[in-house]
Amino acid sequence: MQAVWHIIVQAIEKTTRQSFRLQKVVAVQGGDINQTYQLQGTDISYFVKLNKASLLTMFEAEVSGLHALQQTKTVRIPNVITVGCAKHYAFLVLEYLSLSSLKKVTQRQFGEQLAALHRQPQSSFGWHEDNYIGSNLQYNGEYSDWVTFWQQQRLIAQLELALENGYSGTLQAKGQILCELLPAFFVNYQPQPSLLHGDLWSGNYAADEQGDVVIYDPACYIGDREADIAMTELFGCLSADFYVAYNEVWPLDDGYHIRKNLYNLYHILNHVNLFGASYIQQAEMMMKRLITEVKI
Repeated sequence: MQAVWHIIVQAIEKTTRQSFRLQKVVAVQGGDINQTYQLQGTDISYFVKLNKASLLTMFEAEVSGLHALQQTKTVRIPNVITVGCAKHYAFLVLEYLSLSSLKKVTQRQFGEQLAALHRQPQSSFGWHEDNYIGSNLQYNGEYSDWVTFWQQQRLIAQLELALENGYSGTLQAKGQILCELLPAFFVNYQPQPSLLHGDLWSGNYAADEQGDVVIYDPACYIGDREADIAMTELFGCLSADFYVAYNEVWPLDDGYHIRKNLYNLYHILNHVNLFGASYIQQAEMMMKRLITEVKI
């Protein structure tokens, strides 16, 4: 790995225009699908993600999302240093931040800042390029109609990938029914286009040393803000302070409690395609519950 670290150090120095003397490489937590490290220098450290070279586009898409989020000047985003390839690896280098869990005051701050992020005007749904959700491709495109976007680029895309992976039967049958019923969830609700983090589970936000919120590992697109809020409830939930603060800035629609399952279904289907059949039962139960909601 010495040759890999040498190339990455050179890339850091080229970008920062400063000498960086690498003293120690420490494996750290923070990568479900990537290898993650802290590069320790004399007076500065960097956070590095590694994956196979063929996934360089995944890191490049992440950089695009980080820059888009940072430009809103709402929530803190780690600074991007450089991205590229070293031998058989793709790498992404970010500023190194010492992170901890969110305290009560930080959760309230997070709710306010995320609402401010979502309220910034956007013109259409989708994104200017495809990116990734985990290591799976996330299809985007630009749409004027949110229901069509969610149907085609989120649910149907995941169902088709599941079929390619050998998951047919009830999963596909219920999925087809749900996709046909999709407009019924939006009869009295018209989402406004918002810039979304796109993968806002508990592993992708934390507090920095000053106690401010930091979000990272995005899968950005322009969509219904409810999709971001729903994701915060899927794998570990934030405290009531977060949701109260968010609603004080921009109240959620009354139908959110139903649609959140529609939005989280996308991530469960993605888990089927990433991690296997253990998630199928959960996906089918979510579909059944959603279909029942419409047919009551």
